[in-house]
Amino acid sequence: MTPEQRRRLAVDLFNHAWELMRLPERTPEQDDELIHAAHASRHHWAEVGTAANLARGEWQVSRVYAMLGRAEPALYHARRCLAYCEADRDALEDWDLPYAYEALARAHAVAGDTAEAERFGDQARELGERIEDDEDREQLAADLATLA
Repeated sequence: MTPEQRRRLAVDLFNHAWELMRLPERTPEQDDELIHAAHASRHHWAEVGTAANLARGEWQVSRVYAMLGRAEPALYHARRCLAYCEADRDALEDWDLPYAYEALARAHAVAGDTAEAERFGDQARELGERIEDDEDREQLAADLATLA
């Protein structure tokens, strides 16, 4: 598989996971497909992606597990997202780090740790205020609003 084919596959799998996440209801089989698509996208990014791609892949995997109520893997992947963000901040957009904190807030909320969820949510909000693009800033605010 060429690097370009891997990139295309990573993008397609990421987008497919989003389509499944947006369904109002999913079957258990679709939940499985969602998990596998997010992990497969992240796998292909590991072969050809940047630190930003890896962080975003980990964010999506964390979000999937949080949606499914699975705290331990949601926390694990949220922490990996943050680690990628902290390792190469120059490779990121201004919204990547706030979203790493959003992932941690969401994962801690699923785990029932409201203090940590609030702490990481506050960090995401604080950093989110610095996002230059209005749409990106508003999207983060909307995602954080779903934590309440």
